[in-house]
Amino acid sequence: QTQLVESGGGLVQPGGSLRLSCLASPLNYRSIGWFRQAPGKEREALGCSSSSGLYMNYTDSVKGRFTISRDNAKNRVYLQMDSLNDEDTGTYYCAATRGSCMARDFQSWGQGTQVTVSS
Repeated sequence: QTQLVESGGGLVQPGGSLRLSCLASPLNYRSIGWFRQAPGKEREALGCSSSSGLYMNYTDSVKGRFTISRDNAKNRVYLQMDSLNDEDTGTYYCAATRGSCMARDFQSWGQGTQVTVSS
């Protein structure tokens, strides 16, 4: 079982940026995915960082605005979010799998961090 803790959420104005962090214990040999869920909507898969250092986008809705990075020494995977708009409001989660990003078989989930985009 992988323990996951997200942080970095908060209130941001439209056009602003946030960087979310996912602390994973352990992180080695794990692929980490980022997801979000807006009020009244289904959970949306955003992207994934594989244990081999590859990145996979799961949706085009954030392409060019969201970037995933990984720091194995700190056991952290980051989600850099730029040019935020009100449709990006929601709870953001990270999840872990010992499989590949392509398989999307995530077994462990964090508690989520809230992102609110509002003026």
